[in-house]
Amino acid sequence: MARILLCSTPLAGHVGPVTAVGHGLVERGHEVIMVTGSRFADQVADAGLTMHPLAGIADIDERDPDSFLPKRDRHRGLALSRYQVENTFVRPLLDQAAAVNEVIDTGDVGAVLCDGTFAGIVPLLSRSREQRPPVMGLGTMPLAQTSRDVAPFNSGLPPMPGLVGNIRNRIAHQVVRRGMFAATQRYAAGLVGAAGGRLDHFILDLSSAFDRFFQLGPAEFEYTRADLAENTVFVGPVGGPNRRVAQPPWWPEMLADQRPIVHVTQGTLDNHDLSQLIEPAIVGLGDADVQVVVTTGGADPDSIRLASNTRIARFLDYNALLPRTAVMVTNGGYGGVLHALRHAVPVIVAPGAEDKPEVAARVQHFGVGADLRTRRPPASSIADATIRILSDDSVTQSCTAMARAIATYDPIGTIANALHDELDPARCDPRPDPKDVAR
Repeated sequence: MARILLCSTPLAGHVGPVTAVGHGLVERGHEVIMVTGSRFADQVADAGLTMHPLAGIADIDERDPDSFLPKRDRHRGLALSRYQVENTFVRPLLDQAAAVNEVIDTGDVGAVLCDGTFAGIVPLLSRSREQRPPVMGLGTMPLAQTSRDVAPFNSGLPPMPGLVGNIRNRIAHQVVRRGMFAATQRYAAGLVGAAGGRLDHFILDLSSAFDRFFQLGPAEFEYTRADLAENTVFVGPVGGPNRRVAQPPWWPEMLADQRPIVHVTQGTLDNHDLSQLIEPAIVGLGDADVQVVVTTGGADPDSIRLASNTRIARFLDYNALLPRTAVMVTNGGYGGVLHALRHAVPVIVAPGAEDKPEVAARVQHFGVGADLRTRRPPASSIADATIRILSDDSVTQSCTAMARAIATYDPIGTIANALHDELDPARCDPRPDPKDVAR
């Protein structure tokens, strides 16, 4: 077995699946060290991993955006997007690279698995294969890989077939790289150079730079690319550790209620303003013949005015809730949407920031729900979409097919087998895999 280094941008939606991969590798006998933000130390330890915290400006805390995005109120539109990208993913590069080097310099790391948005891995990737261990990427959001067949990432534009689509995409990619984010690319190249490396790829698309890139989602939930990079493997979604929470007092009443369950959530972070989605969903569905089950993601439930058909909790056991859920209404986190689709639950997305517009666009494109195209949908839009999807057999069929497809994947097994192929025997401990011993 080997010592494996995991690296993740310190955002909950990235740390969760990367930690789940690490836990799976620990169960297979590997020693796993994880580089990420200090606030995730308990989560990392609970997964059986050794924590190596980021330091300096790399140790961001998304719960406190003022600490790393202090001037975000001064920007709008493209300028705001560029400011957020640079300060969240690019500016931390030097401190991220330093943390990676601290672990690599111990000399006994067999392989590196890295969140695809962790820019601090670029200096290590710049080295020749003889000078570094294998470095493999993990796709923790919809595939951001540049292609002539898809529009630029975060445009939210669905595929457009034919020559017209290819022309649209080519022009759009040039606008993004040579115009919108040209300064960001130069900034990143300077940081990589200062760390002793070389930037040969677009900093917002590192997927093809890795020795292998494991997309933590099913191919069936991704746009077709005829020019997909050869290093890319779809391994399916990993199931993170289920939140251990006691069932609320109303749980038996919910189970006894024969009305379909509509679950509403704004995730665990974007819940400082519940008027974005939760409150209009409660209003819009208040007279519908459904039961609305809301999770606030930690926010105070007492601050919400409930309708007679609504039940609410800070957190719920998703493995118990989703098999009983008819529709999920969400702001579009990639992991949460895939968790719903694993259970064949249709998804209505009111996309928030980051990668959520891309998630929403895929939900619409693959017929597994609806894209409301705004983070603040009116109550009537939520109600209309919910009632329509509850009676739409085609959505039900698409979700069932997606759930069956997801069930065919073995993400941890696929990654573990690839590691076995890549590992240098000189860096490995010859101890047997405990699962093999058990057999």
